[in-house]
Amino acid sequence: MTRPTEDPRGPGASGARLAEVAAAAGVHQSTASRALRGAPGVGADTCERVREAARLLGYMAHPAAASLRTGRSRLLGVLVPRLTDIVLATVYEGIESGATAAGYQAVVANTGDDPAVQRRKVERLLALRVDGLLLGDARLDAPIAADLLAQGVPTVLVSRRLPRVPSYTCDDLAGGRMVAEHLLALGHRRVGVVAGEPHASTGVERTRGFLRAFAAAGAPVDPALIVNSAFDARGGELAGHHLLTVRPRPTAIFAVNDFAAIGVMGALRVSGLVPGEDLAVAGFNDVPLSAQLPIPLTSVRSPMREMGERAATALVRVVEGGTARSRRLTPRLVVRASTAGTGR
Repeated sequence: MTRPTEDPRGPGASGARLAEVAAAAGVHQSTASRALRGAPGVGADTCERVREAARLLGYMAHPAAASLRTGRSRLLGVLVPRLTDIVLATVYEGIESGATAAGYQAVVANTGDDPAVQRRKVERLLALRVDGLLLGDARLDAPIAADLLAQGVPTVLVSRRLPRVPSYTCDDLAGGRMVAEHLLALGHRRVGVVAGEPHASTGVERTRGFLRAFAAAGAPVDPALIVNSAFDARGGELAGHHLLTVRPRPTAIFAVNDFAAIGVMGALRVSGLVPGEDLAVAGFNDVPLSAQLPIPLTSVRSPMREMGERAATALVRVVEGGTARSRRLTPRLVVRASTAGTGR
């Protein structure tokens, strides 16, 4: 196998050579290189002069050459179930922001929440020589995160949690408890839960926090009223239709994801019921759409972008020889019309 070498023109892959940038800026070539890399020991005025010369001459740093010099690609691999999900897209915006601030670039891949696809995408990202991996698709039933750590691959989780793997998530237990306390205060005692996918810690912990609060209040939730579903509107709609067939019917439904909650509201309308009047509905994440619905949705606001930023910063710290500790970020309940008038 042939080892890649630096471009014969220097680190510039195209356009001007580094020597030309240095000459235009009136500095030595090594000084120009340090200035463009943001290395210490170069004055601010000199850095600005070198960067302006590089811009005017069309110089672009060659990433493969930089990798050979530093031993790092400065690429972070990111896996998410699907980037079309507004929650994951917002988390990824935070990841990009955190990575860019640290001088790294994020490369994202969709897995469809499929373990086999996840493993293939991990292999492809590692083949790109990413310096570390951020997993937004960690599953309770798949060992890939533990495998990566065992192989020495810097790995951090975002959005979802696993035991013994550094993770940056919302405090999902607390968020579920907040919804329960809100519904209990309104007088609801017979409630349903659209619990999401059982392999995702988000749904599991939000459900757990909710159920614990109802049990502590002396009103344990009927297991017949706990339904798993996909994290989308169609899954929520199907779960909502099912919950409406259970007798006695619940007076409130908590869905662990806003889009599932929107699906539940659709099932109510099909059944001739008005969300917020005939039956309370609450969701989780507080995506922007939640406040704009015809009947605005009560939801737990999750710090999605902050999760991404902090996870990326933590992964960079691990890549550069440091450590990362899991963090649960604080959620906030936002009460709107979907629950406000439904006390029983």
